[in-house]
Amino acid sequence: MAEIDFGGVVEEVVTSEEFPLAKAQEVLKDETVAVLGYGVQGPGQALNMRDNGIRVIVGQREGGSSWQRAMDDGFIPGETLFPLEEAAKKGTIIQYLVSDAGQVATWPAIKTCLQSGDALYFSHGFSIVYKEQTGIIPPADVDVIMVAPKGSGRTVRANFLEGSGINSSYAVFQDATGRAEERTLALGIAIGSGYLFPTTFEKEVHSDLTGERGVLMGCLAGVMEAQYELLRRHGHSPSEAFNETVEELTQSLIRLVAENGMDWMFANCSTTAQRGALDWKDRFKEAVNPVFEELHQRVVSGEETRIVLEANSAPDYRVGLEKELETIRNSEMWRAGAAVRALRPENRKRT
Repeated sequence: MAEIDFGGVVEEVVTSEEFPLAKAQEVLKDETVAVLGYGVQGPGQALNMRDNGIRVIVGQREGGSSWQRAMDDGFIPGETLFPLEEAAKKGTIIQYLVSDAGQVATWPAIKTCLQSGDALYFSHGFSIVYKEQTGIIPPADVDVIMVAPKGSGRTVRANFLEGSGINSSYAVFQDATGRAEERTLALGIAIGSGYLFPTTFEKEVHSDLTGERGVLMGCLAGVMEAQYELLRRHGHSPSEAFNETVEELTQSLIRLVAENGMDWMFANCSTTAQRGALDWKDRFKEAVNPVFEELHQRVVSGEETRIVLEANSAPDYRVGLEKELETIRNSEMWRAGAAVRALRPENRKRT
């Protein structure tokens, strides 16, 4: 492991220098990795491992769009593509990447497929930490491990193809074989992680659920809507409101933050923008602190988990979800966004 100073706090991380791909291939040479679920995380992790020389099979419900997607990606029915239970029986490492609600529904069947010495792999601490709600309690004779990429499945694949990687956290919940940690690190390198940092299942799920509902998605969407609607109420055009709220952030400023930090972004903006941002950032921080505190408490208590499992297990969940997404998609703000994106030079060239 490498010791890195993160703002005055020293942490140990693992990169491909400490744990090269050749070592990961050696650790996994006798393993068959069964990727259960080919929806969000499954494709990126499965394809990256396959490209890195790992023996990978996919388990997915037959006949659906995800089954076809796996076939389109080169997985062959009866050879490298199987129904969930069959894949689970064939694998020595079972990557349980179906949705959280899907894990609850399929666990009774998958549990019977596990053999002594197998590894049960998660990319989220949800099912293990909230076992009172999920009912997922692994047998004592299997390793229970986690590699959690800090990005969407699409980005896991895209970054890999670009030659970079998504950073991932990792954890060992149960070491039945004495090999759990090396298996975990090998898988983290094999899926193309930029670097790996240690956590626990509990810390991962608490930070992940808070982040998704907060800055990464929920807060971001809500703050954007608030500013856009304010500008529209005060007479600004949809194009102006969208550009000042979303386009400049995603196409310019956030790229500067990614490149070299928030201070770098501030330093590369006008002095007027600098002064205003510095004066107002603490006001916004103070305003949202109570909301974040409430959010974190609801995550830790399991209330957010209860809502997720209840909603996602409903038979009409996807119908309701599509209605909610359609409301966002058809709002003026995001219809304006579609028009703005179409006007980007690279998109105009395609037409």
